[in-house]
Parts: sequence; structure tokens; C-alpha cells
Amino acid sequence: MNGSTNHQSDDRKIGSRFAINEQDVIERWADPEELLLNYLRKRRNLCRCTGYRPIVDSFSAFSPECCPLAGSGKCCLDQEGKKGEEREEDLATEPKRGDRMCSGLCQPEEFEPHDPTQDYIFPPELMRMSEENKERTLVFYGKRTTWISPVTLQELLGLKTKYPNAPLVVGNTSIGLDKKRLGICYPVVLYPARIPDLHLVSMADNGIVIGAATHLAQLRDILLNVVPELPAEKTKIHRTLLKQLRTLAGEQIRNLASLGGHIVSRGSTWDLNPVLAAGKAILNLASTDGTRQVPLNGEFLARLPEADLSPKEVLVSVLIPFSEEDEFVSAFRQAERRKNALSVTNSAMQVRFQAGTDVIEDLTILYGGIGCTTVSAPNTSQKLRGRNWNEQMLDEACRLILEEIQLSPSALGGKVEYRRTLLVSFFFRFYLEVLQGLKCMYPSEYPGLPKENLSALDEFHDHPPQGVQEYQDVDPRQPPRDPVGRPVVHESGIKHATGEAVYTDDIGPVDRQLYMAVVTSTRAHAKILSPYFLMLGYAMQVLYVGHIICGVVAETYELAKEATKKVKIEYEDLEVILTIEDSIRHNSYFLEEKKIEQGNVEEAFQTVDRIIEGENHIGGQKHFYLETNCTVAIPRKEDNEMDIHVATQDASSVQQLVATTLGVQSSRIRCHTTRVGGAFGGKCTKPPFFASAAAVAAHK
Repeated sequence: MNGSTNHQSDDRKIGSRFAINEQDVIERWADPEELLLNYLRKRRNLCRCTGYRPIVDSFSAFSPECCPLAGSGKCCLDQEGKKGEEREEDLATEPKRGDRMCSGLCQPEEFEPHDPTQDYIFPPELMRMSEENKERTLVFYGKRTTWISPVTLQELLGLKTKYPNAPLVVGNTSIGLDKKRLGICYPVVLYPARIPDLHLVSMADNGIVIGAATHLAQLRDILLNVVPELPAEKTKIHRTLLKQLRTLAGEQIRNLASLGGHIVSRGSTWDLNPVLAAGKAILNLASTDGTRQVPLNGEFLARLPEADLSPKEVLVSVLIPFSEEDEFVSAFRQAERRKNALSVTNSAMQVRFQAGTDVIEDLTILYGGIGCTTVSAPNTSQKLRGRNWNEQMLDEACRLILEEIQLSPSALGGKVEYRRTLLVSFFFRFYLEVLQGLKCMYPSEYPGLPKENLSALDEFHDHPPQGVQEYQDVDPRQPPRDPVGRPVVHESGIKHATGEAVYTDDIGPVDRQLYMAVVTSTRAHAKILSPYFLMLGYAMQVLYVGHIICGVVAETYELAKEATKKVKIEYEDLEVILTIEDSIRHNSYFLEEKKIEQGNVEEAFQTVDRIIEGENHIGGQKHFYLETNCTVAIPRKEDNEMDIHVATQDASSVQQLVATTLGVQSSRIRCHTTRVGGAFGGKCTKPPFFASAAAVAAHK
């Protein structure tokens, strides 16, 4: 490994992509290196600190000596510029046609040849253990949770009767977040992914039945195989699902999350639920009392008791119906990013016409991201039945939607006006898509769309950027001791690649080591009234949600974390300042005003010919940090000295703040930073505060 990254996310994304989908490398792609390049180009999220060269070269061990697509016209080195055109690749001296794409960071001839009988990801011993336990119920006991993995549907139904409040977990992409963020603990968790009945896929007369434990990536592959084999008019719902699956979360989530979990968790911004409801999907449920079917509709998504699952019931499979010739189904989503982002608002709509006409026989409209659940517009749909699909209907529909779908000015997530605009924007696009579909079905009866509306039907096409990296080979006569131009191996590269690198969190416990967890504010701006803090002489104000108030020290981190929940804080809310104007009015500034002045500025303004002034308003910016922080504080035995092991990009600030907090000279504090881990600037300002808190606890 010649490069190293300060962003852990890239290594995890690439590693998980190939670990989970190893069969893609072996079966579907002739060249793993080409698959890797394709993945990197599409994702475009590689950290600038890593670069492509080390990663691509490391995968050369899996790749043939030359591209297997060479000579087929599909290899990137085979592409020739069109007559009269120069391509960027033609201007570069390397690589030439027939050369191997190699950066010189490693020597492919030194690699052991690929053995197709060996599994690089799962050792044979683990595979053997998996086979031995395939027919055996597994039970794992934790301190607070028991994890049960049954192997038959009947066993699962019995467990659900015994533990009706136990959640079913397949990919853990929803329950895991509840546990981590909200502190929710489930005494019993059921893991049904090993039950064959929940993975069955079958073709029925009226649709496709998909097992509830089917992963979303598997659902995508199933539909990709089935849809081309069926008439287009029967697969409108399935093609709409495929469209949403392209941008739903990331590949890691799709590889683990299940269809059943997606449906039953019923998140407001989940993209597939509105499509399934618009397509009139049917849920097949089972319990020890028998089986039944319930429609996946607006009432189910709204969690109405009469349309919901009972505590003892399990979702076994989902029937995704075939569409009809005079039926149209579409889905839309608007998010901050094309992928790996929850929808701000999503929608699915379905309309069925009387045969051979544009008279609405059935209409379904659903929106996500508007409230705590997916919402429907049944009154609008009812009033529009029997109407012709024309501009008068469009105007009436937009008015009815805005009347029926109410969004509070203080709605969670904000962007109220933007989301209200999306309500009618989505329907307008659906209106145009249906008009275009009717035109294709009955060319002589429906006019073409105006040119100004055609652009609204265009799908967003993501074109990954292409580039060529040029570098100069080192002159063979250059002395080995001269590093200029050489791809020098990162000093800790081998340790990072093998997992031997020791980060702050990996430091072994010292004698009598304790662990600290912090109690944070749940209010944005308030004064603390809790008697204990007042008794200590604190007149503390919290300035934001998450403001550290105090810490709890215990023998294990888990125990300390659990103890923080026992700390009760009483608050007195203070006035909240939300705008710059309010801040100026209250003389509330983040830092002291900084100026760069030369001469008498006020006098200059009195003598200039013209003064230009005004205001510029920009929207709030969101910044999300993935970097975690860890600090180890170890007091020495003399002179109030202390060793601080901390992952930081600014050790001096850590030293100064810890010394100030403890009331000692900076020379008494020794900061040790072996490696930073994930950072990207996020470990400049935060570590001093965590180090100071740990130092106080260690000093006490």
C-alpha cells in the first residue's frame, strides 16, 4: 500500500463493495480491475488523500496480465478517436495500445497467480462452520439483549407469539440506528434471514411474489432478469421500482436491507413504499393463528390500527401486481444528492383510464417526506375520477392537492415552501408523462407535447468524468537514495493494509483505567436549573443541542454510557436567536469583530464619489462530520504531569487547553499523536475539549 488516507470512509466503501459482492468479480466481470475502475468512476467519492494509483495497483493481483476486453472494441485502450478529432488519451504518451495499465507502484509479475478454487473473502473453515449450522437454531446471549436466529417459518411464528414486541432484523439498517441514536434496547431480537420461506420468489398469474427477507440488491437483480421477459404493459410497476432502486441509499445498504424491513419500518422518506402502494401491492402475513392478506395502501403506511400488522404477525412475502395496458405508474424523488441521501420529498402516482379513453377510472397519489409517515390524497383522487386527462383537470388537481396535503410552517425538516412546491411539481411531471404515454399508445388522437414541456420528461443522466493521470518514470540511472519522483511507500502503509496500525482507540487498557461518557444538552439555548449543578456553583448555560454538560466515569464505556441516561437535567429555556438580524439586535456575536484597516476609514467614506452598499442572504449550510474522537489521559506520579494520547491535527492546542484546564504549565502536558485516522480538518478544533474533559476526570 503506497498511499494512505485520512478519510476512513473511502477504504470502507471500496472494501465493502468487493467483500459483499465478490461474486460480481468472479462471475459477472472478466476483469476485477475494470470493475474497480468502473465503481470508482461512478461513485466519485474517493478522498483526494488516497488517489487511484495505490488502490488500482493493489487489485492487480486479481487481474489477468492484460485486459480481457482487449481487441473487442470495448477496452478503453482500444478506443480510437474519430476522424478529425483528437482525444485526450491520444495526446498522452502513456499508456499505449497493448500496454498494461500499471502505475509502477508494484510488480504484477511477483504476484501469485489467481486460483479460482480459493475464496479470498471467506476462509473455508468459516464456510464449513456456516454449513454445519445451517439447520440449527442459533441463540446469542448479551448483557441486555438475546439474539435468536430460527431456521423455519413455524419456529419464527412461535417465537413471535412468545415475544410479540421483539423486532425482526435482517440487515439491521433501521433497528441499529434506533439503538445507537435513540438508545432503544430490545430484550429479544429475532433474525429470520436464514429461513428459506422468506426468500422464495415465484411468478403468479397476477404478479411477482417476492420473499420478505430478500435484500434490496437481490430484488433489483430479480427484476432486471424478469422484466425483459414480460410484456412492457405488464411491468410498469416493476420498472418504476427499478428506477427508485438505482438511487435508494448506497450499495452497502441495498446489499443488506430487506424488502420486508423497508415496508414494515415505514419511514416517511422510504422510496419504495409509495411505489408499492400506488401499484396495489399485497402483503402476505402469517402467525400461529393462520395467514391473511392485507393491501399495502395509504392506510397501512399511515399505521392505522385496522390496516396494520398485529404484534404476532410476520410479513412472509409481497405480491407486486402486473400493470394493465391503460395504466400508468410513475415515481419521483428530490434529495440533496443523487445517491446516499434521504429524499426531501418523494412521490408515487398511478392512474388507470377507461379502456381506449383518457377518462380517469382510478387514481392514486402518495407523498413521502411530508409528515411522520407516507401520506395519500384520497379526496383528491376521488374528486378527479371520471374527469378527462387535460389542463383543466391539472389545474383542479394542483388546487386539491395543496388543500388536502397540509404542511405545518414549523414542520420537522423545514423547507416548507419548497416541499409544497414539490407536491404540485411532481404531479405536473406525472401529468406530462401520462400525456406522452397516451400519445405513444394512440398517436392520432393525442397531440404532441409543447417543446417547452419536453425537457421536464428528461431523466437526469450521470456521466462520470474521465481523466488521464500522467507521471514521469524515474530515470534508471537515478541513485536509489534519491526519492524525487519515486512512489515512496507510506511509512505506515503496510500497517494500515494489514490492520496492525494502532490508533488511539486500540491502546490497551492501563492499570485502574476508567472510561468516560458525556451528558449533553437536549435544548438549543437554556439555563441549567438542576440543584446539583447549582450546589457546585455552576451558572451554566447551554448554547446548542449536544453541548457537553458533564461526564460520567465508570469501569466500562458501556456502563458509563448507560449511566448518562440516569442524569436528569432541568432547564430554563432562554430566547432563541435564529437570524443574523436578531443576533445584531441582541449584540450576540460568535467571535470578536475582526477588521483590516489602513488610514482613517470613516473620513475616506466622507470623501469618496460613490458608495455601494447592500445585503446578500444565503441559505443555511449543512456540514456532516463522520470523524469520531478518542482520548486517553494518563496521570504521571509527580509534578502534576500527564500524558495525553489523542488523535488530533493540532497537538499544541490540545496541550494548551488541557494545561489551562488543570492549572499547570504547558510543559507538564505531553501530547502523543501516532496517527490521526479520519480527520479532513475535523480534528483541529474538537479534540482539545474532549482531551480536557478526560484530563479532568483522570486528575480527580
